[in-house]
Amino acid sequence: MINEIETLKKIAYIYYLDEEFAVIAGRTSKDNEYLSLKFASQKDWWFHVRSVPGSHVIMRSLGNKEPDRRQKEVAAAVAAYHSKARNAGVVPVACTRAINVSKPSGSPVGTVRIKKEEIIKTRPALPEK
Repeated sequence: MINEIETLKKIAYIYYLDEEFAVIAGRTSKDNEYLSLKFASQKDWWFHVRSVPGSHVIMRSLGNKEPDRRQKEVAAAVAAYHSKARNAGVVPVACTRAINVSKPSGSPVGTVRIKKEEIIKTRPALPEK
C-alpha cells in the first residue's frame, strides 16, 4: 500500500475524509485515464464535473464503508475544484460507481463514458483539514 500511495502522489492529489475515505484527483488526462480505468476498483466511487474539462476523482473506502451523502458531496466539490469550473458558483458533478466507467473505442486520452450517474450540485472546494 505504501508504494501505491507514493506512486499516486506523483500523478494525483490525495485528500482524506473522516479517516474513512481517500479522495484521489488526477493531474493530467493520462493520469485521469489511469485512475479511472486501471487504479479504480469496482466498488470505488467516480466523480467528474459535467460538460467541463477537469480531473477524474476516485473516492475509495479505507475500510469497508459506504459514503454518506455529505461525504459524496465533499468528493464532488473536489472534482469541481480540480476543473475549469473552479471559479464558478454551483456546478453539476456526475457521480457513479467506477465499474460504470469505460473508454469509448478510439477516443482521446482521458475520455470516458459513464452509465448510471447521479448528479450532485456543489460549489468547488477542497476538504477541510
